[in-house]
Amino acid sequence: MPARTSETGRRAAVLGSPIAHSLSPVLHRAAYAELGLDDWSYDRFEVDEAGLPGFVGELDDSWAGLSLTMPLKRAIIPLLDEVSDTAASVEAVNTVVLREDGRRVGDNTDIPGMIAALRERGVEKVESAAILGAGATASSALAALARVCAGPVTAYVRSEARAEEMRGWGERLGVDVRTADWERAAEAFAAPLVIATTPAGTTNALAGAVPDAVGTLFDVLYDPWPTALAAAWSDRGGKVVGGLDLLVHQAVLQVEQMTGRTPAPLAAMRAAGEQALAAR
Repeated sequence: MPARTSETGRRAAVLGSPIAHSLSPVLHRAAYAELGLDDWSYDRFEVDEAGLPGFVGELDDSWAGLSLTMPLKRAIIPLLDEVSDTAASVEAVNTVVLREDGRRVGDNTDIPGMIAALRERGVEKVESAAILGAGATASSALAALARVCAGPVTAYVRSEARAEEMRGWGERLGVDVRTADWERAAEAFAAPLVIATTPAGTTNALAGAVPDAVGTLFDVLYDPWPTALAAAWSDRGGKVVGGLDLLVHQAVLQVEQMTGRTPAPLAAMRAAGEQALAAR
């Protein structure tokens, strides 16, 4: 059953903690304006794991959907009536659609968003790949690579516990995951596709190790941008996919699910995101 689109005053929002930095309101509001949904609103709310059940429990039928960011992507799952196979595969929900019958349906648009962002830059299939980091975004990256990478994926991590976790995700997602110590992270640059999933500043020290011949870098950060690694990669003539690309593509899918309107206005949403980042 699709999300309702005819009633007035429909609401949506992004929840997380911290949340003040989120660009989601900018992107979704730009989509609403382009689609003529003048009576729709999209806000942000500071909500942690302890406060999530109470917030969700108070939603009325004016709500169309929620976007979830850290630390709520796993915490939301017990509060849902249904979870998509994509979200279940990584135990992470970033999108909730509130159906007409009151059911709460969870999905993960980060994974198809990554695939769409790569495809937009001409990356359809690679023979191998590397991931820098092993956090929540890394598992989504592995799920995307299950559809993009034909061969092994090497994850560069800081501990054996993280290495075991990444190998476990690989088994679950059907990806041949190999692990290496973070101290060898510069070796990742030989791969045709490198996905950097680490927090801001983590890869700065690696920028000087970027070789003359590189493939594609997908750096999931968007602020500050470019990262030192992304700038060095561009200087070497490599393709760079950024965090804003991911953010926009996953938001496009959220807008389509929440409003029932397709296609969502990708260009307008990206332009709004770029303008907001430039103003920071």
